Amino acid sequence: MRIAVAIPCYKVTQHVMGVIAAIGPEVDVIYAVDDACPNQSGQYIEEHNTDARVRVLYNPENRGVGGAIVTAYKAAIADGMDIVVKIDGDGQMNPALLPQFVRPLLRKQADYTKGNRFYRPESVEDMPSVRLFGNAVLSFLTKLSCGYWNVMDPTNGYTAVHTQVLKELPLDKLERRYFFETDMLFRLNTVRAVVKDVPMDSVYADEESNLKIGKILPEFLRKHASRLWRRYVYNYLVRDFNVGTVYSIGGVLMLLVGSVFGLCHWIESANSNRPATSGTVMFAALPILVGIQCLIAFLHFDVGNVPNEPLSQNLDDDPLP
Repeated sequence: MRIAVAIPCYKVTQHVMGVIAAIGPEVDVIYAVDDACPNQSGQYIEEHNTDARVRVLYNPENRGVGGAIVTAYKAAIADGMDIVVKIDGDGQMNPALLPQFVRPLLRKQADYTKGNRFYRPESVEDMPSVRLFGNAVLSFLTKLSCGYWNVMDPTNGYTAVHTQVLKELPLDKLERRYFFETDMLFRLNTVRAVVKDVPMDSVYADEESNLKIGKILPEFLRKHASRLWRRYVYNYLVRDFNVGTVYSIGGVLMLLVGSVFGLCHWIESANSNRPATSGTVMFAALPILVGIQCLIAFLHFDVGNVPNEPLSQNLDDDPLP
């Protein structure tokens, strides 16, 4: 199994050489992607690098972290790599953890692994409280929209993926910027890939985040809602029609019937100054209660519908015996 490392390089000249130096001998190729960096990260690496494994790739324009990683993914596929590990160039991800990310893929226990900074209580002691709260909220939204209820810390960029699975994904359609990690999970779910968390600690260096919560929050909510709807259509209407479909459609219909019936009679009661009868209240409340129970049952079904059979083991190029 040939292992490659992808490093997106944008304003990381202070740390990237240290990251490269810490990558172990189990790695065959290191792709450093200069994402139209104003500090000329690619040229800086070429001038100071002594590691023969390093290949510097250049994006003609800034494509964001997603665009940089897709460039590395395509190069890894073309070069016949088996696994690609993404490590940021800002020094906040420990390259010594790389074997832990690769091991589940080698053992065919997963198709994609990602870091989880919430796994151990000690891991979050030094995490800023605002970042801790924001990641918790984003984790729940990602579970809902992407369907991986078993993973946490979705914005964590320390990942490893099997190239056989990458070939099944529309790489050119992946989000290019801050939503890249979440969109990757959504795309993986559409092909039923198995995702596994890897416990890790983060190192908070002196790099400043360009992420502005007030600016990207509406965009994130819109994109999460879009992917939730698309995932539902793919998994419960187009690809399959199962008991989860019945629960969800029945629950929504019951909620609508109860709500519309109750609202109409509430308006009629308010206009006539006559209180609604107990029977009317029951006819309005019962469908709502049943609808809520159906949606809870659908949620329970969806949680149990997380992919558990690695896709990569069925995509190997090895000939049949």
